[in-house]
Amino acid sequence: MIQLSEISKSFGDRTLLDRVTWQIDDGDRAGLCGPNGAGKTTLLKMLAGLEEPDGGAIVKPAGITIGYLPQDGLTHTGRTVFEEASSAFQPLLDMKADMHDIEHRLGDASVPQAEHDAMLVRYSELQDRFRLADGYSMDLRIATVLRGLGFGPEDVDRPAETFSGGWQMRLALATLLLGRPNLLLLDEPTNHLDLDARNWLEGYLADYPYAVILVSHDRYFLDAVVTRITDLNLRKLTDSVGNYSTYVEQRDAMLGRLRQAKKEQDEEIARVKLFIDRFRYKATKAAQVQSRIKLLDKVVPIEVPPERKRIRFKFPACAKSGRTVMELKHVRKAYGEVTVFRDLGLHIERGDRIALIGPNGAGKSTLMRMLSGEEVPDSGTRTVGHQVVIEYFAQDEAARLDPSLTVYETLEAGSPNDMVPAIRTILGGFLFSGDDVYKKAAVLSGGERTRLAVARMLLRPSNTLLLDEPTNHLDLDSKDVLLEALEDYGGTLVIVSHDRYFVEKLATKIIEIGHGEGVLYPGTYPEFLWHKEHPEAPSATRQAPGPRAPVARTLSGPRGEPEAGPPPRTPARRGAVARPTAATNIPRPREARKREDAERRRKQRALDALHTRIADLESRIADREAQVRELEAAMAAQGFYDDRDASKAAVDRHQALMWEVGDLMAQWEALQEHAAEHASES
Repeated sequence: MIQLSEISKSFGDRTLLDRVTWQIDDGDRAGLCGPNGAGKTTLLKMLAGLEEPDGGAIVKPAGITIGYLPQDGLTHTGRTVFEEASSAFQPLLDMKADMHDIEHRLGDASVPQAEHDAMLVRYSELQDRFRLADGYSMDLRIATVLRGLGFGPEDVDRPAETFSGGWQMRLALATLLLGRPNLLLLDEPTNHLDLDARNWLEGYLADYPYAVILVSHDRYFLDAVVTRITDLNLRKLTDSVGNYSTYVEQRDAMLGRLRQAKKEQDEEIARVKLFIDRFRYKATKAAQVQSRIKLLDKVVPIEVPPERKRIRFKFPACAKSGRTVMELKHVRKAYGEVTVFRDLGLHIERGDRIALIGPNGAGKSTLMRMLSGEEVPDSGTRTVGHQVVIEYFAQDEAARLDPSLTVYETLEAGSPNDMVPAIRTILGGFLFSGDDVYKKAAVLSGGERTRLAVARMLLRPSNTLLLDEPTNHLDLDSKDVLLEALEDYGGTLVIVSHDRYFVEKLATKIIEIGHGEGVLYPGTYPEFLWHKEHPEAPSATRQAPGPRAPVARTLSGPRGEPEAGPPPRTPARRGAVARPTAATNIPRPREARKREDAERRRKQRALDALHTRIADLESRIADREAQVRELEAAMAAQGFYDDRDASKAAVDRHQALMWEVGDLMAQWEALQEHAAEHASES
């Protein structure tokens, strides 16, 4: 579909791409990976036509449409959210306006018969094109994408300029997805999305019918979406079939072979040079020496990516806290007329690993600030336990760095004396090497400041960590350093993160924030998702495949405890395998058969209900189409437009029926897909 032929790109004396040839086929979903600064964003801009290569050519077929989403910087003004998203369908909107214009003109009795007939032909052509382009389901598609990306019904009529930068980027992504370009270029599309929106986007891109190239530091997102990884390193592009996890295995194996080949080449070159130096001035060996000199000139040195040291780091020691770390009772918090929490109760114990989940704006950061003590609740109490030492990483932590200090001085300030020798190691793990450590914090980029803030947090002793989006702007290697340190952390952890891989690795309890309250799900994030997908399962016996399913609890009492029901699962030790107990998770064979039969009957009932709804929709569609045919026959009759009022009413009724048929067809297609999924599960 699109091909790069001998592409080169440089900035000053720095070469990003050197005579690169690469091809993207229709339907490819490629993840573009590589170290920071390798040129991933530059490559996307060249594919989008925003930058030109220094050499070579980008071959594109005629008529190709390309959509590009940058990391940030897009703003929308002058239109509502719905109008902005609708702009993706501008050709259809123009067609719809033409159809309305023809409808009004058809009702004019003064129009000559010849012109009247020509308009009818034109109207029929437009109507067919509009139907084939799914114009009648346009509003439904817009609503589906906006809802998937987190916009509520109350948001669609708000002016776009009233939204923050993150929501502006969501709106840009929605418009891009609705336009369905042949080549979709996404640069960190998940940066401004919460977990629900990320999960929705994963499914959307996995079913996207055209080519997608994306840059992302979200490992789980890459695994779920891409079918091919392209590594940009050492000025070249290297393809690997499969998702990101497969690529990592292949990359490590390839690097091992490359380093071995480099070692053997260096040894051979050393032997040849030794021969040359030894016999350079010996006449009898002159021919052999010259032969080896020419041989050396022809050798192409093997380039190996610089090996990044794999560092493992442990937090500095800190005294244990008491069993109760923190407690919120009957907390209320509001900003003006917006109530974030009405009557929140939360009990945190030593060793808890809690992830706060919820859409953007639900109150996760507000709760973190109240837990840290930076904000006080409007009412209710916050009680901190015995010997609790809190380290709070805020979303704007990077902005809190002292701009006058160097990178090294930033980490040195406030670090225990025994941690000072580890500063250089930590900085290397977060991509600060060589003279970078002497840069002032004031001159660092946004991503560099975030990495420095995370590194500083790792050096401070604490027994309770409150982390609000610590992974933003971290590359995959830096995330691994932080993740491994947190997995070994012996204290209490409360995190807000939109990185699903990060949450799955760390959390043993989930608190869902929204609608003025928090709901506790003892268990991991996959168990939380299982519960959300099976809300009808009874709490006392709810089970998920594998580990026991969590029991949801609303945090309303002083300890957030339920009035009835089984106690929550004790969080497993890190690295331990959850083992089902004989009493609850290993049913007798007869009970297992009864449950399986009940589950099969439930699935069959659900499938039957779907088929009933599909049949009802087919009947309604057939009825509406019959009415449309009757109206079209009447509209084609001679003298139909003599009575202007009657003809206008018929035309309006015809248009309304066409919209209704389009909406019913969209519902029918969705139910058919749902029924097919149910049938495959059965």
